[in-house]
Amino acid sequence: MIRPPKSWKNLNTHYKVVLKSDWYRKLCLFQNEFNYVTTLFYKELGIQNFQFPLTTISISSPMGLGSDSSPVKVNIGGIDTFLADSMQFFLEYACRLSDKGTYYLAPSFRGEKADKRHLSQFLHSEAEIAGGLEEVVDLCQNYLECLVTYFLKNCANEIEEITNSLVHLEDFLKICHRIPRCTFEEAAKILKDNSSFIKSWGSYRTINSKGEKRLMEYFGGYVWLTKFDHMAVPFYQKFDPEDQNKALNADLLMGIGETIGSGERHFSGVEVKKALGKHRVSSKPYRWYIYMKEKYPLQTSGFGMGVERFFLWLLKHDDIRDCQLLPRFNGIKTSF
Repeated sequence: MIRPPKSWKNLNTHYKVVLKSDWYRKLCLFQNEFNYVTTLFYKELGIQNFQFPLTTISISSPMGLGSDSSPVKVNIGGIDTFLADSMQFFLEYACRLSDKGTYYLAPSFRGEKADKRHLSQFLHSEAEIAGGLEEVVDLCQNYLECLVTYFLKNCANEIEEITNSLVHLEDFLKICHRIPRCTFEEAAKILKDNSSFIKSWGSYRTINSKGEKRLMEYFGGYVWLTKFDHMAVPFYQKFDPEDQNKALNADLLMGIGETIGSGERHFSGVEVKKALGKHRVSSKPYRWYIYMKEKYPLQTSGFGMGVERFFLWLLKHDDIRDCQLLPRFNGIKTSF
């Protein structure tokens, strides 16, 4: 069986190891096939690809209450800006120019240090469509079905050289349209509000990786975790009309944990302003976003999937740092 060489532990020699590594040769193949089938999937649906800049002043996870990441600040030509942590706001903008929706596949940047579950720079597969949460959850499930079906048909031998089994792919296709759902409140009861799994931050709660693992075990490997405390998600998620303290969001737990994050967006500028105030985030960088909501109101929903996290599940692996061809770790210089 093919195993990763862990060469990222020494960035001075990593590039030399890659050139003779079967693991990275397979990884390049999987990345190429992923890009290909993603394009085919959206082309058939009429969902358009847009090209966006990698810099923005409107980060989607600002350092306010409920933020789950820190932005990466850069200075270009004497101007302070940020590397995009998501293209969601640009995708919402593009939805006003495309009837069927928009998608994007490119790197995203986060300020945290990398570990087994997180990368400082990762590949992000994102899409935004007109509609609500139900529509985008259906889109996610159809997308995963398309990906898994394609990999089973076209890359079975290469995957099996790493996993020694294709059962997890075959089993997923049997349940991909009936993945169970669980609200945050239901999850808290299942986890018995155990502080080993649930962290309280005063105005909101979050479930840690141990809690995600326990929930996946409880539900047989896959579960949509929905309706988080609104203060636990970025401000742009729509308020649940039945409970303004909750968000209309859904995270898909599979493999190592959260692999897809999805949600319904605010419809109006009034809702955006309310959420910004509640999350204590300045509205200044989002004036254009508020204008868009006020002048061109459109109910949209979207999702983002970490491509390397999908590969972790595909390859039954547990360390995301093995899924980067050319690693980039915050605070560490590389020779390539």
